[in-house]
Amino acid sequence: MIQMTDEHLSELLRNMYQNSMEAIFFMDEDGSVVAMNPAAENILDIEVIERMHSGLDGSFCQTCEGYTDEQDLISCSKCYLDYPDGEFSSFQVYLKTRSEGIVPYAASYHTIDEARGIRVMMLLDLTKQQKTQEMLQRTNMLKYVIKAQEDERKRISRELHDSVAQELLSSLVDLRVVKYMNVGEDVLKKLHQTEASLTRLLDDIRHLSVELRPASLDDLGLEAAFRSHFKWIGKNYGMLVEFSAELAAARYGSEIETVVYRVCQEAVLNALKYSGTDEVHVRLCEENGCLQLTVRDDGVGFNMIIDEAKGTGLGLYGMRERAELVDGQFTLVSAPGEGTTVQLKIPLTSSGKAEVRGI
Repeated sequence: MIQMTDEHLSELLRNMYQNSMEAIFFMDEDGSVVAMNPAAENILDIEVIERMHSGLDGSFCQTCEGYTDEQDLISCSKCYLDYPDGEFSSFQVYLKTRSEGIVPYAASYHTIDEARGIRVMMLLDLTKQQKTQEMLQRTNMLKYVIKAQEDERKRISRELHDSVAQELLSSLVDLRVVKYMNVGEDVLKKLHQTEASLTRLLDDIRHLSVELRPASLDDLGLEAAFRSHFKWIGKNYGMLVEFSAELAAARYGSEIETVVYRVCQEAVLNALKYSGTDEVHVRLCEENGCLQLTVRDDGVGFNMIIDEAKGTGLGLYGMRERAELVDGQFTLVSAPGEGTTVQLKIPLTSSGKAEVRGI
């Protein structure tokens, strides 16, 4: 450890006082500000500083909005300025600032000259840390909500498939048995109608079950889920989905698979509703350490600068939001008469990369 003279140490302390990014206030026992460094002056409104320097009102209460205690986010109860021992460290205080409004600061407040009752308050702006925490909390909450949605979709999908659909199938079998019994023509005609209605209902329930959460996605992975979904799209809507898959692994993390499937599902649905074409190209591959999804159509497109995307816009917002959850990059490119391309790139880390599982 380097030994320093009192003069050298005083110089370092003066430099710290002048150049510190932390605001430093020196106050007397009455809470009046007797000195402040440049960082502190940059925080306070000019009128407040003038009143402090003029001695009209040197109280720190001019700018303080309270602090966080055990009961309230902002409180003036048992004010730190009146704390008997003059020691009040590691707390959060809110100040009226010159240009940023009310800003939270991490504060420490303690006595440095007991004989004259001089105390020092040091403040560090917490705005950036709070925004970071809010973003983290928002992301975690969004992940939790989407996971809860997917789990509930899975539960309902399984229930429809294993319970409701099976009961309907059993009823259909019973009806077909009744048809071979000795019944009149009117009854037989009605049985045929009922059988047709139950068959349509069974198909609808199976489709709803797949739409909620395809079992193939959980059991077999992305490629199998896509092929099954695109086959259903072609059968029911007549749209041809040209699909190519170039994957280095059989499976990926559950969260990644869900995001890719939902983004592709929404992109193909948008193409079906708005592109004005009957063909869509979907490519799923691994390139440069990323799982990449591309959904392209050669339809009418739209002007991304002037026009807004058709529909509610919630689909595009949802796709971007899902992409962010897995650190993915979502891009949308479109122009009138040149079709639309949706692309999703997700970096594959060691934890997110495929884990080949025995099926």
